[in-house]
Amino acid sequence: MTEPGSLGALLPVWTIAPFAGMLLAIALLPLAAPNFWSHDGNRAAVAAGFALPVLVYLPAAHGAAGTHVLLEKGAEYVSFLALITSLFVISGGIHVRGSLSGTPLMNTALLALGALLASWIGTTGASVLLIRPLLRANETRERKAPIVVFFIFIVSNCGGLLTPLGDPPLFLGFLKGVPFEWTLRLWKEWLLVNGGLLVIFDLLDQAIFAREERERPGSQLEEVQIHEPIAIEGAHNVAWLLGVVAVIYAAGRGLGHGGTPWAFGVQELCMLALATLSYVATDDRIHARNHFSFAPIVEVAILFAGIFATMAPALLLLNAHAAGFGIREPWHFFWASGALSSFLDNAPTYLTFAATACGLDGIPPDGRYLAHYLAQGPHAHATLAAISCGSVLMGANTYIGNGPNFMVKAIAEQRGVAMPGFFGYMAWSGAVLIPVFALSTFVFFI
Repeated sequence: MTEPGSLGALLPVWTIAPFAGMLLAIALLPLAAPNFWSHDGNRAAVAAGFALPVLVYLPAAHGAAGTHVLLEKGAEYVSFLALITSLFVISGGIHVRGSLSGTPLMNTALLALGALLASWIGTTGASVLLIRPLLRANETRERKAPIVVFFIFIVSNCGGLLTPLGDPPLFLGFLKGVPFEWTLRLWKEWLLVNGGLLVIFDLLDQAIFAREERERPGSQLEEVQIHEPIAIEGAHNVAWLLGVVAVIYAAGRGLGHGGTPWAFGVQELCMLALATLSYVATDDRIHARNHFSFAPIVEVAILFAGIFATMAPALLLLNAHAAGFGIREPWHFFWASGALSSFLDNAPTYLTFAATACGLDGIPPDGRYLAHYLAQGPHAHATLAAISCGSVLMGANTYIGNGPNFMVKAIAEQRGVAMPGFFGYMAWSGAVLIPVFALSTFVFFI
């Protein structure tokens, strides 16, 4: 009987095509056919069309081994969706009322706060929580687009590097055996990238603000310092967020379960229970002020159902043939995972290159395989750090690199901010992010 771990050597090359097609559809259809892509039914049809060949082929051609792989991916999908849903629902019950002063120093401080929060309530949660107060604070400013661009860089992406809660790739790594606290070792990379971006932003915003002060009548400083008192509504939801953190940490450490990870379903039910309690206990007026709806989660659920199904044979193939790709050193993995994350979703990108790295050491992508990979020693830790950083940080390179990017752009445009287009945004990321990532390469990965 075929073992799941050896299945990759038997799979035909065509089985990677549905995964490639699914990712290309996610990247291109929102740009090429926005009206078609805006309907959940159409997205579901596309996801099902790519997933069906894999769902039929693996059990039919490889029996129990193929079924095992699909069931494992199904469990990962449920865990992933439970986390995303719980963080989205709970953070959607917190509303920051009022506004701050729209000075460069205050803007920098707000982005720094977002960088810290992103690792603990997720890049999506931090983006939802802070983008509207930031826009209100800068309502009288003329050039607001650069502020939002740096918000996407820092809060919607680079800030989420420190815990499995921060960004979906890291949570998937946690599910595959990476200890909860392991990502905290990336604090130096987090600090260099986010600290560098905050310094660049502050200098740029100071220059823009000084120019507005010269060109516009009256005192811009006095105008932006007029603000409403800050108040937080739904603060009780912070307790539910801490509950999610506690559940994930306890599940990974096997607390109350003899030190072995909790059985599938326990962690997921606990997180969803916390989300339900939060939703029920939160005043409807808070959800209304946050323009809260379940539409984004429905979209995530549909698209990632297709991704998790189609990625199964792709990961096995990459793992089995890893030696042929010429990607071996940590800096190779940093830029390879980053390049793919820039244009395709960063969660499957992380798993793609994690499976490739494991294949170099002969570790099959089955079960908690990343725990076995990290046991290989320092080179494995360095390689996985590079994959983690590339997948999370370089999701900021384009609007389609990470889920919150387009969401923040849409919210800003609703408030009248003239955001750069797809290639205009890439001009910003090329000028600002790529040099910072190049510096990170020399400091950490070579």
